[in-house]
Amino acid sequence: MGDSRLEPLVLSETERQALSNWVKRRTTAQGLALRARIVLACAEGGPNLAVAARLGVNRGTVAKWRTRFLRDRLDGLADEPRPGVPRTITDAQVEEVVVRTLEETPPGGTHWSKRELAKAVGISPASEPFPTPSCSGVVGLTTW
Repeated sequence: MGDSRLEPLVLSETERQALSNWVKRRTTAQGLALRARIVLACAEGGPNLAVAARLGVNRGTVAKWRTRFLRDRLDGLADEPRPGVPRTITDAQVEEVVVRTLEETPPGGTHWSKRELAKAVGISPASEPFPTPSCSGVVGLTTW
């Protein structure tokens, strides 16, 4: 029997279908699929502890995703932005670095050094907007 203190989690048919699709789809991120399974199990009824035991997760995890779903519905299951230092360079600066790297050579040289390029663009060499695997997705490059 369900815990009467828990707010009932009732799904619309559209929500139930979306959650089921996330669980079944092979390309769904595993975290999102788990959240979808948690919400579907909560909608069937029962306390958080029973849902947690059935899915092999912590009771607090079930409580968190039940609460987020009740507050924000499907949008509440998406990952929230992670904390950390915001980017210090813009996409335009990254693009300028890439364009200069691919289309220009430095005066008196055959290729850019990291420091020369950073100085020419007006950013710190530690900014790392240079064509590397970590930033190539930002500007659509592929590295060799």
